[in-house]
Amino acid sequence: MEFFDSHAHYNDEKFEEDGNQILEEVYQEGITQITCAGYDIKSSEMAVKLSQEYEFMFATVGISPNDVDSAQISQLEKICQMAKNDKVVAIGEIGLDYYWNKENKKRQQEFFIEQIKLADKLDLPIVIHCRDAIMDTLDILKNMINPKKGGIFHCCMLNKELIKEAVKLGFYISFSGNITFKNAKAEACISQVPQDKILIETDSPYLTPEPFRGKRNDSRNVKLVAQRIAQIKNVSLEQIAQITYQNAQKIYQIKREL
Repeated sequence: MEFFDSHAHYNDEKFEEDGNQILEEVYQEGITQITCAGYDIKSSEMAVKLSQEYEFMFATVGISPNDVDSAQISQLEKICQMAKNDKVVAIGEIGLDYYWNKENKKRQQEFFIEQIKLADKLDLPIVIHCRDAIMDTLDILKNMINPKKGGIFHCCMLNKELIKEAVKLGFYISFSGNITFKNAKAEACISQVPQDKILIETDSPYLTPEPFRGKRNDSRNVKLVAQRIAQIKNVSLEQIAQITYQNAQKIYQIKREL
């Protein structure tokens, strides 16, 4: 049984000391494809570097809503150049975050729209970070610009209306360790996602699932996310592993058979 961790951050400083060892271990435990997500220039460069070092790793590049204040629109040219690497599979993570940043909404929206345009130019999907910004995110995707190659709502908020509208727009929905939390109320949200649109991720080193919550997360725990989805959908773990693996390959345009 193989698993695809569709979104992780091995470019995070929490993996600085032992990241290489962790990656070797997770691969041996059946996580045979991983996407390392960038969120600013430096982390995007690191994601690309790691994707070159590990055959089973891919990269996304982009400037997240939480990093736009320390970035310039002109830096999207660097993102564009990085995205031409054949191991880069999406522009992301990009989007809107009004939880951490309420004062720069217009700037976040500008970066989001410009990076969707960049993804269209490069024929790549996008990876969306959306937190407390559902209405504006959907408004941009519905009424301003919807990416040609589609995309993913990463670590998707457990909001039925968001998921309903995102699926209507053709987006994939990615779930992480928070669906295992005792107060998550994930059943209704996960049940409404079609099998051909569901993904699993860890968002490592963050959002460690139960029963390891509070510890550093890594890709091995993607199995716990898959297990929870399998329980809710009343199917086998093997089915969820295979379905989410194939879905990730499809949206990321990766050619390798299980």
